[in-house]
Amino acid sequence: MLPLGGRLVSGDALYCQRELCRQILEGGGHYLLIVKANQPALYRDIELFFAEPPFGERFATAEQRGRHGDRREERRIWASDGLKGYLHWPGLEQVMKIERKAERKGKLECEVRYAITSQGRAVGPVQLLAQVRGHWSIENRLHYVRDVSFGEDGSQVRKGAAPQVMAALRNAVIAILRRQGWTNIAAGLRHYAWQPGEALRLLGISQ
Repeated sequence: MLPLGGRLVSGDALYCQRELCRQILEGGGHYLLIVKANQPALYRDIELFFAEPPFGERFATAEQRGRHGDRREERRIWASDGLKGYLHWPGLEQVMKIERKAERKGKLECEVRYAITSQGRAVGPVQLLAQVRGHWSIENRLHYVRDVSFGEDGSQVRKGAAPQVMAALRNAVIAILRRQGWTNIAAGLRHYAWQPGEALRLLGISQ
């Protein structure tokens, strides 16, 4: 059991799994997870719910605007507990639609994501949006490290679930290196590349 003590666990679609949600709840925590097509029924139900809401359904909403250098961003969230008794997902309380728009040098980008959380309506849209933004911030930092140190954007691994599996493995390596005190991941990789025996011992593998 994961000893979470009320902590919130956020994750991308790779971690949106029933068993993981059960473990988080059993450990006393809450989850906030991005939903994508790897959970097709869940994704379809949430997408349809926001596209064609039931009569009388009123979503809790919040929005946030900001500027980062020459980049203007706008984020908006719609949240509801209208599916919690329908989806039969462990501990699910609210579903969310998050829209992110960014404009830079006259070019507009728009991204829509869906998410689920075990947090009830006491956690409103403003707080949910802040949590999602915090997750995105961590995700973006991890992607930067993965791309610089592992060349992720140039990877030819693109079929099926393989890209998600490789991202999870890279994240695990980054986490292990940071636990060993490495702040420069590239330097840590070089160190263990020259000391494979030490790397194996770190993983609990005896030669």
